[in-house]
Amino acid sequence: MFDLVIRGGMVVDGTGAPARRADVGISGGRITEVGANLAGSARRTIDADGSLVTPGFVDIHTHFDGQVTWDPLLAPSSVHGVTSLVMGNCGVGFAPAKPTDHDFLISMLEGVEDIPGTALAEGLTWDWETFTEYLDALDRRSYAVDVATQVAHAPLRAYVMGERGADPNEAPTADELAEMYRQVKIGIQAGALGFTTSRTYIHRTKEGAPLGTRYSSADELIALASALTDLGQGVIQMISDAYQSPDEDFARAELELMAQLVRTVRRPLSMTVQQPEFLPDRWREMANFANSLTGEGFDVKNQVAPRPIGVLLGLTASINPFMTGGTYRSIANLPLAERVRTMSDPDVRRRILEEHASDMREGMVHELTKGFHKMFPMEDPVNYEPSPERSVAGLAAASGRTPGEVIYDLLLQRDGNQLFYMPLFNWAHQNLDDVREMLLAPRSLIGLSDAGAHCGAISDGSFSTTMLALWGRDRDRGERLPIELLVHHITQRTASHVGWNDRGVIAPGMLGDINVIDMQALAAHPPSIVHDLPAGGRRLMQTASGYRYTVKTGTVTFENGTHTGDFPGRFVRGAQNPR
Repeated sequence: MFDLVIRGGMVVDGTGAPARRADVGISGGRITEVGANLAGSARRTIDADGSLVTPGFVDIHTHFDGQVTWDPLLAPSSVHGVTSLVMGNCGVGFAPAKPTDHDFLISMLEGVEDIPGTALAEGLTWDWETFTEYLDALDRRSYAVDVATQVAHAPLRAYVMGERGADPNEAPTADELAEMYRQVKIGIQAGALGFTTSRTYIHRTKEGAPLGTRYSSADELIALASALTDLGQGVIQMISDAYQSPDEDFARAELELMAQLVRTVRRPLSMTVQQPEFLPDRWREMANFANSLTGEGFDVKNQVAPRPIGVLLGLTASINPFMTGGTYRSIANLPLAERVRTMSDPDVRRRILEEHASDMREGMVHELTKGFHKMFPMEDPVNYEPSPERSVAGLAAASGRTPGEVIYDLLLQRDGNQLFYMPLFNWAHQNLDDVREMLLAPRSLIGLSDAGAHCGAISDGSFSTTMLALWGRDRDRGERLPIELLVHHITQRTASHVGWNDRGVIAPGMLGDINVIDMQALAAHPPSIVHDLPAGGRRLMQTASGYRYTVKTGTVTFENGTHTGDFPGRFVRGAQNPR
């Protein structure tokens, strides 16, 4: 007898093989049989006729490091078909941590990943100091999904080097370097999947200070990552400004550093790759770099996104086009309803618009406040490849008004809850043709969802839904992609990169992690601000439709988007193999 049988669905097994109609039998949390018309009874049967049956999705780039200590649901990832996730990315996290480090680490995550510091201060249990104790604390909890983490560089520097560790211009002494190596080795032995670091100017603490990891030398990175070599396990994940710096010499030096690191430690490495508007072809250089090192026999991949990386603008979000003006700043802290009433006053409207028009700031501030050609009112379901005429600039041209007037009036709609989507990366040509090329590149790895982070500005934990709905069904501004490739990207390819060879494929011996999907109904709905973090902290929450069932190790965790109340997920230590 099976514990669960999923009958009559169109199985896309995660390997990239053609879809086929089959039943899937699960017992003891593992897939035991896959085939047509499986014989035998089951404690529960799911009729999947007319549905797509896929492995549970595997997201290897999240920032649930704080949330995982108080929230077993781990939404939005869990509501978008994700059944396994990896955190501890970009060199930031909460372990190891001396009691004197707590405030610094909270400030770091608040600044780098836009997670409310008050929520972290109230929600973090801090029932650990060492990295091993952190893993043990996670091991005591249950979740809707499986969770794993990595050894993060920034807290490690603080733990070993004290205040000097937060200074990017400070190098560790020989003794400190040896201790950090030892700590990485202990972390990998305890169950971490790898080592992560950050080398980008974007990552700063709440106070604006750069991370201590930013200028780490090749010697420091090689010394720490060599712990993986000595143990023969673990991956390296990093973000560098190589993909976004206009300084060709700097970008070349960063790639040379990564090449030196990989050639020395001989462990798999993945790096963030996005497409800035001003460097539309740099990502191709990064792809060629990965291909070249792969040709030498090394495992190097580019972490890419299946849609634009964008921020959300709105009165409830962290950013809106009028945020720099004095009149708006004077009312910015009013409750939303009162702010909307105040902004509806014609005199207030005039003053805010005049201040906005006269603001001559440049750079990112200008882009976020006046980049109307790529500000799009969010639709339901969200359109992640909108046409130019749907932008605020396009709407303004069609209506004979200024873009400022258009977005001002739209911001007040839905009682002030209207959000706008603004692509910042992967939108250089105002379409997704280049993203399609990224998805077809042999060394591309879907990452960068940052789920659990950027609580007031970014909602990319829904990548998995976009992957299938946009690329497999909805795209009308260019060619689509085969559903088998799309599923492979977010199942076997991500799982196998981090050493999880027991999931991401529908086959006997693999984990019973399954999604049963109504492809016609599959959609990511507009994010909304909710205040469900500790201390009433806010975050963006994005729901989906079309997930008929999500199954974690044979247990149904979601049914038609509603959590069943079961938490079969666990903390996963290290690489995993099928049975």
